[in-house]
Amino acid sequence: MFAVIKTGGKQYKVAKDDVFNVEKIVAEEGAEIEFDQVLMLGGEGEPVVGAPLVEGARVKAEVVAQTRGPKVITFKKRRRKHSSARKKGHRQHLTRVRIKEIIAN
Repeated sequence: MFAVIKTGGKQYKVAKDDVFNVEKIVAEEGAEIEFDQVLMLGGEGEPVVGAPLVEGARVKAEVVAQTRGPKVITFKKRRRKHSSARKKGHRQHLTRVRIKEIIAN
């Protein structure tokens, strides 16, 4: 069985025991969290598509770690103008989660 969930402005296709990174969620490592924005359920038989969400469906997950993503460098430069360059780095805060259970309703 799989589900499509929405968190942090992004959509993820998840199944039981999947481990992946999402936008930062405020929770301690080892804490259990619940995603209630389930857009679709599938697996056995016909898929159930929400309009926009599937009624009563939720996904339980466990926080594995609070991490940061790879460094992204932004560089802006204007041609033929002296000392007009800007370099900046950014690392996004991420939460690593493991899916424990998909509850249909």
